[in-house]
Amino acid sequence: MHEFSIVQNLLELLEEEVEKHKAKRVCRVEVLVGLLSGVEPHLLELAFETFKEGTVAEKAELVLQIEKLKIFCEDCGKEFEKEELNALCPSCGGLNTRIVGGQELLLKSVELEV
Repeated sequence: MHEFSIVQNLLELLEEEVEKHKAKRVCRVEVLVGLLSGVEPHLLELAFETFKEGTVAEKAELVLQIEKLKIFCEDCGKEFEKEELNALCPSCGGLNTRIVGGQELLLKSVELEV
C-alpha cells in the first residue's frame, strides 16, 4: 500500500512547515486527490490517522478534495469533467481526447497554530 509512504512524505513536509514558520502544531491539511492519481482516498485517510500520532500533525484534520477526470476533446474542442474512467467524449462520442486533469496528488494547504 503506497498510501503509507505518501503519508510518511506528507508528515515530513508538515514537520518542515512547522519548523519554517516556528509553529506549535498542524491544525488542518488539505490534499487534492485526482481519480487517476493511483491513490485510494480511504486508504490515505487511514494511513494519515495511523501515522500522525506523536507528530506535529497529531490533532490535525485531513481534508481530501477528490478531483474528477477532466478530458479535452480535440474533435469538438470541449472540456469535460467525468466520473467514469474512460476517455470517450460525452458530447461527440469521439476518442480523440486528452487528459487535462484528475491525475494530481497535491498538498493544497496547511493550517498551522503559531
